[in-house]
Amino acid sequence: MKIAVPKETKSFERRVALTPSVVKSIVKSGFTCIVESSAGEESYFSDASYEDAGAVIVYGTPQTLSGADIVLMVNAPTSQEINFMKDGSVLICYLYAYTAPEVIDALNKKRITAFSMDAVPRISRAQKMDALSSQANLAGYKSVLLGANALGRIFPLMMTAAGTITPSRVLVFGAGVAGLQAIATAKRLGAVVEATDVRPETREQVESLGGRFIQVEGVEGVKVEGGYAREVSADYLQKQQELIKSRIKEADIAITTALVIGRKAPILITEEMVRSMKPGSVIVDMAVESGGNCALSVFGKTVVEHGVTIIGEPNLPSLLPVNASELYAKNISTLLLHLANSSGFKWEMEEEITKGSMITHDGELVHGFTKEILAKKNP
Repeated sequence: MKIAVPKETKSFERRVALTPSVVKSIVKSGFTCIVESSAGEESYFSDASYEDAGAVIVYGTPQTLSGADIVLMVNAPTSQEINFMKDGSVLICYLYAYTAPEVIDALNKKRITAFSMDAVPRISRAQKMDALSSQANLAGYKSVLLGANALGRIFPLMMTAAGTITPSRVLVFGAGVAGLQAIATAKRLGAVVEATDVRPETREQVESLGGRFIQVEGVEGVKVEGGYAREVSADYLQKQQELIKSRIKEADIAITTALVIGRKAPILITEEMVRSMKPGSVIVDMAVESGGNCALSVFGKTVVEHGVTIIGEPNLPSLLPVNASELYAKNISTLLLHLANSSGFKWEMEEEITKGSMITHDGELVHGFTKEILAKKNP
């Protein structure tokens, strides 16, 4: 079977779906691997390194995709890239299908079976396939470094002959994988860290990393499924904002990670809150690609509002392209080898990982959660 890895074309993207070391293992498994020339260039992997690993270098996206049985990508393909793909082929990438009905339609017209890396079930035997976690870890780490670089003071307590420098204060919104890594990184750098999350069960994890957990008390309204917030009530958000108002005034850096699947990211930091922050403080909005948690965030830009630096970097893992590509390549290749061997796909339609990650098949949308979200958007 022929696997194709095209060069990513999405803005702010520097990752590549397969690295040379993973190509080598896939070729040993009996697959033919085709890599578009310069696909790994932004991740510092040369064409020569792919050729040494056993890949065939092809020039041009149409030539790369047209003969492939399997296409591996980081981001969802464009309509033009889908047109280049062979009818009945298989695609594996991040799809976030509930946000892209036009991509689903294009895939179905060509009867392309698509598996989405963001839909891989969060179960123990799928941990090596969990690209969301591997990339979120890197994003959480990088968010702290960006914030520290923009801040006009150091993180740790420092005692000098000229006087004592008090530690910086970091406030993290959300204690998922990215938030927990942000907490751990900020603590390692010596900051005092506070964190808040709609899920009270994350308190133990926050405190185990040395952070102080701030919890909204005495209000219900958070619906959690599979470890993610699916729905947050208006009453809860109001109470949360009241709590945040009192804490954000003291923060030197605020890092936001809050997402609600299938919906725009909730506004957690209002303009009024930004105005209340200390001059020179920093906000890193990790949810900017989904609308942003800060009312003043600007996608893809760093802006200064009311004396506060607001960082709207949309693709933090891509700022660490070597590690991000290495981890993603292991995730996607593990999923591929679970679904198929060099002779073809197993098509175990009721198997948990297959069923959970398959979005389209045989010209139809087959993913239950995506159907549910799209039905709500288009009743």
